[in-house]
Amino acid sequence: MRPKSNMLRITIAPFLVLLLSISAFSWFAVSMADREVVVEGGEPSKAEVHIVYTEKPEGDEPEASHLRTLATVLGSEEAAKESLLYVYKNAATGFSAKLTPEQVAELSKQPGVLQVVPNMKLQLHSGPGRLHLT
Repeated sequence: MRPKSNMLRITIAPFLVLLLSISAFSWFAVSMADREVVVEGGEPSKAEVHIVYTEKPEGDEPEASHLRTLATVLGSEEAAKESLLYVYKNAATGFSAKLTPEQVAELSKQPGVLQVVPNMKLQLHSGPGRLHLT
């Protein structure tokens, strides 16, 4: 039988690795959220997350279609890959991406794009305190 101190070290090690990984990912996500984008011949604009609703691509992989649409606005496939955050395939068709106001205006004009809306965090108004049950 192993001594308790060795067992404790064995069980804590994976937990510490997980904690370190989560911390590193959080730092990366926060640093990416605050970046500024320079539009040609203009001042830096703050890129914010937007949800882009599109028509369902015919006979094409949704992600590839969305990357092409983004690339026409952002200027390159590399910039499109960097901007793309998530592809929606089930309940709605579209994607979320980091876009400046200028890019939103240009993307809204693209064929197949139905709507571009800013991502919003909503707070649920439920629970005992909100329903005045306490």
